[in-house]
Amino acid sequence: MSKDILWRLGLTAAVIAGALWSALPLDKKINLGLDLQGGMHLIYEVDTQKAVLSSLDSLGEDLKKFLESKGVIAISARREGERVVAQFKDAADAQKARGIIEEDYTILSLAEDSAAEGRLTYEYDTAYRAEVARNAIGQALETLRNRVDQFGVAEPTIAAEGENRILIQLPGVQDRQRAIDLIGRTARLEFRMVNEEMTAEMAMERGVPSGSEVLFQKITDPVTKQVTGKEPYLIRNKVELTGGMLANARVSMSNLNQPYVSIDFNKEGGRIFARLTEENVGRRMAIVMDNNVYSAPKIRERIPGGSAMIEGSFTFEEANDLAIVLRAGSLPAPLIKLEERSVGPSLGRDSIESGVRAALLGGAAVALFMLVYYRLGGVIANLALTLNILIIAGAMGYFGATLTLPGIAGIILTLGMAVDANVLIYERIREELRNGKTVRAAVDAGFARAFLTIVDSNVTTLIAALVLFQFGTGPVKGFAVTLSVGLLSSMFTAVFVSRTLFDWYLGKRRVTELKI
Repeated sequence: MSKDILWRLGLTAAVIAGALWSALPLDKKINLGLDLQGGMHLIYEVDTQKAVLSSLDSLGEDLKKFLESKGVIAISARREGERVVAQFKDAADAQKARGIIEEDYTILSLAEDSAAEGRLTYEYDTAYRAEVARNAIGQALETLRNRVDQFGVAEPTIAAEGENRILIQLPGVQDRQRAIDLIGRTARLEFRMVNEEMTAEMAMERGVPSGSEVLFQKITDPVTKQVTGKEPYLIRNKVELTGGMLANARVSMSNLNQPYVSIDFNKEGGRIFARLTEENVGRRMAIVMDNNVYSAPKIRERIPGGSAMIEGSFTFEEANDLAIVLRAGSLPAPLIKLEERSVGPSLGRDSIESGVRAALLGGAAVALFMLVYYRLGGVIANLALTLNILIIAGAMGYFGATLTLPGIAGIILTLGMAVDANVLIYERIREELRNGKTVRAAVDAGFARAFLTIVDSNVTTLIAALVLFQFGTGPVKGFAVTLSVGLLSSMFTAVFVSRTLFDWYLGKRRVTELKI
């Protein structure tokens, strides 16, 4: 046996060993998609209108400070509807501010010129408004990915769909409500002072004073963990500190074995928190998230170091989910749920059984045809086909790919294309034998002449598969992955492995006739 055949047989054996090592055990190496193991399919719409309004809220304060740095004092600068209204003491200040804003705030367009009355009204430029909406969707995607990754879902799908929608697929998730709560929570954390000039009950009876609002804290039964009521608080509107300055959030346990969320601020947040606690000793500071009061402890002393805690009669799971959303960050705008579908694990098992059955029946039919029609060539083609399936499984196991039902369809399609390459080669060999060439010469010419045709057909299909992977989502990507891996594998098995087996067979004995 020549050295050339030996190294080719050795390489084939190494590929087989590597594929087996990567693929086994299948249940631990290959992740199953939503349609095979069950889970949740959700479509949300990002409320980009709220993102624009939120951006305008912060713009008003920034604009006021910027004008002050330029020597122009604005009495107020706040959002009114979808516009920012700046009020000045006289027309001269308004005119001066208008020139500064037009030069430095190009994102704003003058919507109403009332400078003579000391007032200027601005709105976002159309292009910048669209940019705010796009950024909101991008930030929402990143925030959701961080939350779901920390939630522990294997191979989730989180992708933009259309202009302002987000597709979320969570394979294996069966706790529906917990997943929805985790995803949909805006998680805007705020530290605000309690207005202690009157009680919340008095404010609700006599009218809420300007600059404050009534928010509620849920009262939970410590044993049943059921919400039994709500306690009102009169909270000042001014936000002293936000969750945007958090460095970390984690679950800790109290001396009474009650879970709470421990939070750490970054350097700037820690400095602000220390100042706030120093200036407000003896007063109550409310920890508010999404307009719900979690706790309102009394500040007993200055708290340096930038650490605080959020208590609220949590279960460990609730505290952990709160820590996740705080670490991942708040959503830039609320999410509106448009569609929700759940796939049960029993349906997934049925899909797996149907897919495997189809693959086995299809493979068996192809193998039988090759044996009957091509005889020796059929044996070699079937060996190459088996190796092709093994390489696909090994590649998916190595990269931790997700197998979906369309992915199984891609594998079945690949089997047909792999056999098609062998058919091209065998028909070329038959043609050469009919032209009177020897067996060795016919085999060499058959592989040589079919090579370019095989490469051309597989490469064009591979390009289509890559396009599907790039622009497709969910199941379409699963189909593209298995098809791409299968195409590369089939070229290797049809051209390299089949040729090696033919050369090995012809090199063992003197063959004068080839039954193919």
